[in-house]
Amino acid sequence: MNKKIGFIGCGKMASAIIGGVISSKFLNTEDITASEHSEEKQIQKQNELGIKVITDNKQLVKESDVIFVATTPNYVADVLNEIKDILNSKKLLVSIAAGVTTEKIEAIVGKSVRVVRVMPNTPALVLEGMSGVTGGSSASDDDVNFVINLLSNIGKAIQVPETQMDIVTAISGSGPAFYYKVINDIARAGEKLGMDYEKALMLSIQTAIGSAKMLLNSDKSAEDLIASVATKGGCTRVGVDYMEEIDTDNIFFNLIDKTAQKANQLGK
Repeated sequence: MNKKIGFIGCGKMASAIIGGVISSKFLNTEDITASEHSEEKQIQKQNELGIKVITDNKQLVKESDVIFVATTPNYVADVLNEIKDILNSKKLLVSIAAGVTTEKIEAIVGKSVRVVRVMPNTPALVLEGMSGVTGGSSASDDDVNFVINLLSNIGKAIQVPETQMDIVTAISGSGPAFYYKVINDIARAGEKLGMDYEKALMLSIQTAIGSAKMLLNSDKSAEDLIASVATKGGCTRVGVDYMEEIDTDNIFFNLIDKTAQKANQLGK
């Protein structure tokens, strides 16, 4: 692939994508450029990622075939207004800003610009990312498939309707923090019961990895797998019954619902 990829903004999420894409050998370092607002950040990120980092967003757009807008949502409009006169139908604009719709982006840069919106997550850094992808009004199937293909080199990516992107944000974009908390809470419970924390943490981490892989690779439903472990009269059944008693279904629904609502507000 000989496309030149540019990242406007080089924070945690962009760095995760860049690092993952380089690690997977999908792109060479010379094919990637990023921009940062200060010379201090420019030097820091250049050393950290091993790519060219500049401070001129317009120059980055001129030199790139695909431009990732990787700023925080509140800076997206400013960045788009800065670069809109350089964008054209030959360039693909990809936004990873939570809550910012393709419609809002197109209202600034024009509907003729090919826009793809992505919600990635930080496990991309270990090539286990999960991304939701949706195309704007001028984006072709090839544009969406190119982005999915790029992101599939750092994990998995799926196409979803734009109306579901805030749900994607809540489940997979914010989800790593939720899983970290569950894994850590389980380990801390083991510690409180008398086990060394590091050992309890390893038990919790590896159990999470193994369970996720079993569910991913099984033709059985999550409910079937739960039933296969939580046999009647066993200790697992006691734990699952307690989860049902405290209504974890509702707890997690509220968690995802509130997070999705916040994602929606970020784009306004």
